[in-house]
Amino acid sequence: MDGDGVVDVVVVGGGVVGLTAAIRLAERGLRVRVRSRDGVAGTTSAVAGALWWPYRIEPAAEVGAWALASLRVYEELAADPAATGVRLVSGVHADTRLAGLGGWAREVGGLRQLAPEEVPGPYGVGLAARLPLIDMPVHLGWLRQRFEAAGGIVGHGAVTSLREAAATAPVVVNCTGLAARELVPDPGMRAVRGQLVLVENPGVDTWFTAADGASSETTYFFPQPGRLILGGTAQEDDERAEPDAATAAAIVARCARIRPEIARARVLGHRVGLRPARAAGVRIEAEPLPGGGLLVHDYGHGGAGVTVAWGCADRVAELVCGS
Repeated sequence: MDGDGVVDVVVVGGGVVGLTAAIRLAERGLRVRVRSRDGVAGTTSAVAGALWWPYRIEPAAEVGAWALASLRVYEELAADPAATGVRLVSGVHADTRLAGLGGWAREVGGLRQLAPEEVPGPYGVGLAARLPLIDMPVHLGWLRQRFEAAGGIVGHGAVTSLREAAATAPVVVNCTGLAARELVPDPGMRAVRGQLVLVENPGVDTWFTAADGASSETTYFFPQPGRLILGGTAQEDDERAEPDAATAAAIVARCARIRPEIARARVLGHRVGLRPARAAGVRIEAEPLPGGGLLVHDYGHGGAGVTVAWGCADRVAELVCGS
């Protein structure tokens, strides 16, 4: 199947949500093309930290199952971290109690409530965990290779409308993230700005998070190959694409309160990503198109697209294939 060939499905959006959905469909034998405005390095997914954890995502009743399905995939992929970018890494979720989590937490092996003296920084409670930590540039490249190995095609260029995409295939899967605001259109979509600082790793080999869902400031660091990722922010309705110097300095200072050596780490770069949040939570549903086609939506994942990608992809495959 070449770039101009007939396809069964067009997936619009080439981030982690779009690529995982495309893989599930292609591996069921469908002819699938991904249309993406940006290469994988230019997607919001490429900026992600990215630790598996249901963070800033709704609806709670469904998120747990999607997240656990994805967790099982990442646990398998962690067997070959150099290829997949997925590693199992230990760390601490500060300011978090097991009793405050959903039923999904019972299915996550190794979660442990810490004694107050075990929690770093000015936090009285926290959880210890060993979770998938995903090096997104590597992982996105691996996803594309897996998709293409299943016969899929990746094409670049903006899609101006879902109707345009529907003219090229009988099934369209909408994984456009924040762009769904205009393409659907869905006025419930809103940007949540995340800013990160990349520094040389001064010897940190565990991750740490302290993320208050009601605050625009978060504190986290993730050790990735060749760098330590520091965060972060959760600034609603802020669509500034450029890093802010004062925000970056505050991020470093917050992380250094947990690990003082971070204050002296050489800065390698800055990143900004706009999380695609949706007031009503993730939208995964199918609707008929004129002429007998099918449009399947899979967007609005907020700050947890990586966490639920595979579970959502399974649901997309069910809607497209019927089982």
